[in-house]
Amino acid sequence: MLRKPLRAFLSYTFLLLLLTACGKQQTLQAIFQKTTPHDTYARRLRQAGLDQTALGRDWLAAADRALHDSLVVTLPFQETGLFRADKATSASYRYSVRTGETVRIDLTLSAGTDAHVFLDAFELNPDNRTPRLLASADTADLSFSYVAEDDHQHLLRVQPELLRNGRYTLSIRRAPSLGFPVRGKTDAAVGSFWGMARDGGARRHEGIDIFAKRGTPAIAAAPGLITRTGVTKLGGNVVWLADAEHGQHLYYAHLDKQLVQPGQTVRVGDTLGLVGNTGNARTTSPHLHFGIYRAGQGAVDPLPFVRHADAVPAAPRTAPEQLGQWVRVREKRTDLRRSPAANGGQLAGLAHDTPLLIIGLQSDWYRVERPDGRVGYVAAKAVVPASTTPLRREALAAAMDLYAQPTTKAVTLDTLPARTSVAVLGEFAGFRLVRSAKGTVGWLTPTT
Repeated sequence: MLRKPLRAFLSYTFLLLLLTACGKQQTLQAIFQKTTPHDTYARRLRQAGLDQTALGRDWLAAADRALHDSLVVTLPFQETGLFRADKATSASYRYSVRTGETVRIDLTLSAGTDAHVFLDAFELNPDNRTPRLLASADTADLSFSYVAEDDHQHLLRVQPELLRNGRYTLSIRRAPSLGFPVRGKTDAAVGSFWGMARDGGARRHEGIDIFAKRGTPAIAAAPGLITRTGVTKLGGNVVWLADAEHGQHLYYAHLDKQLVQPGQTVRVGDTLGLVGNTGNARTTSPHLHFGIYRAGQGAVDPLPFVRHADAVPAAPRTAPEQLGQWVRVREKRTDLRRSPAANGGQLAGLAHDTPLLIIGLQSDWYRVERPDGRVGYVAAKAVVPASTTPLRREALAAAMDLYAQPTTKAVTLDTLPARTSVAVLGEFAGFRLVRSAKGTVGWLTPTT
């Protein structure tokens, strides 16, 4: 870790250089091109010449690496994470979304955390190596939402400015982008889903069926314009609503009665008709067939548009103070995983007694950093606290340098005299992670 006086000096120097750069005349491209807060900060780093320093290069490299080497999470997702002043890092989370889902992202900073944080959400397209930016935010507003336009993988990058310590809690949840189209009902009332066989398999169900008592109001799920009403063989009494905000048409079918006219403007919750079983639904219980048709896509599954919002995930079972602490693999062997799940995809094997630095907390999983910098998830039950349960104590036979990382090229934290007693917290690649009598934690070279 950087010593406090050095960290304060570097922080002040970086801040001074950035403010000086901000005062310089901006190029026309910088003035007229729409940029994110993250882009603006990166540009200021370069203008100040800080991209030529080790810390500046590391920050820019971490930002780029996050777009191509992300961990995978399942929504809803919540994690308490750590910002580290001694290392330029960027956390990234990849998740799957469905067309029509509203993705809600919230990040809160713990009390005492003084850091400018950048949030950037991207769409990942396998046909294009460059992720497409969807939405951004920074410390001025660390909450935002957006509507998924396609079934895709999305990625969220979380990166603080340089030289900042602190903790944060990140939440990524889904919510409906439309109101529910039957008054008093929820998606629990859906009894027939998208894609189910119809007419002996000759066609597929292009919508969802929401069952309710006859006469229950079918209501506008979005503000818009009634473009058509009528009677058809399949749909019976139908209403079409143009949702201009999302570029789509909402289809209401099997109505017992229509209560709107073409050209009428409606608001969310306005009654369009009453639930029935007209058309080819005469032999079924009353229900609303609800469909969504999007420009360039045709019919799409309506359920993600109206399904209930995600609940808040369980909070971590361990105190946030455990962030930044070392744990050690307790089992003979366990896996570092890409996702916080038993089948989350193996990134690497972890040998017995491997020390791991906790940088993220969930209810049953830790996001950890291996001594070589590899980041992934490990089950909380697979590790033990290293500081409170050291492997053993040793007395050094000769004076030894204490390194910041398990390599002799790393910064030297201290030189320990011969006969110094140390607590061995873990072992990796022949190096020993130890705690000195002064409380300094670092790495000793292999014994010969």
